[in-house]
Amino acid sequence: MAGAVRKLIVGAALLAAAGGAAFWFLTAPERIPEAEIAALAPGDAARGERIFYAAGCASCHASAEADPSQPPRLAGGLRLVTDFGTFVAPNISQHPTDGIGAWSLADLANAMQKGVSPDGRHYYPAFPYASYTRMKLADIADLHAFMKTLPAVEGRAPGNELGFPFNISRGIGLWKLVNLSPAPVLSLPGASEQVLAGQYLVEGPGHCGECHTPRDFTGGIDKAQWLAGAAAAEGDGVVPNITPQSAAIGGWSESDIAEYLKSGFTPDFDSAGGAMAVVVKNTGHLSDDDRAAIAAYLKAVPGRPNGYPATQ
Repeated sequence: MAGAVRKLIVGAALLAAAGGAAFWFLTAPERIPEAEIAALAPGDAARGERIFYAAGCASCHASAEADPSQPPRLAGGLRLVTDFGTFVAPNISQHPTDGIGAWSLADLANAMQKGVSPDGRHYYPAFPYASYTRMKLADIADLHAFMKTLPAVEGRAPGNELGFPFNISRGIGLWKLVNLSPAPVLSLPGASEQVLAGQYLVEGPGHCGECHTPRDFTGGIDKAQWLAGAAAAEGDGVVPNITPQSAAIGGWSESDIAEYLKSGFTPDFDSAGGAMAVVVKNTGHLSDDDRAAIAAYLKAVPGRPNGYPATQ
């Protein structure tokens, strides 16, 4: 009897060890091959400014009270209160220790496309790398060059406030296996070059789906309800449906959408408010062609009924 019990204990221990090894292997952070990054030409800061605003970096990482006539000060500090805990946007200024001033292009590329820190930790997907993974490496190189022109801001942002088990970041590796893919969200056969340009901006750097799409039980985007509206991540309220079936913008023309992204004014002469007002501060820096492409894509996506619990 004692021998049988001993065998059961040893077997359970071996299974636990095998399970632990499998978990460690499956959750290992993945990096971009060095050769892919080394092949990039030095980034262009002028092109990178466009990517900076398309990606909305200032929306989360710059002070809302910042002087718009001055370069963005990316000290972080914005709090995103979610069902998984409170995430705080970090300092991504050029400060060498409090920010990311010491980061190489490889560091930035791995953070944005793989969600991996320079020291090999998984970032939480409150940082929208699940969208940024669709970006071109050349655009990230340009962004890196532009960010080098921005000021260093002293002071670290507070850390995230997460309880167990969400404070164990290694488990994010499993989340990535399910939710992280560089493939386009939608298949748009026969789409025009303008629509495809808008698809890249919306699905990639613009990360519009991160707020406008409901999430499943893992916290990943429910792609079957792409852009159908969702609960606001940073508190009460909803983020509206922006598909052609939307009561909010479904009746807008492409030029209406493009103008809204430029000025913040709706066809009824209302104006953007809340988080969208901050987004318009970014899209207002884009070219007319970029805004028109975004509008063309939004009119080309499949219409969806409102995503739970959106009411607009």
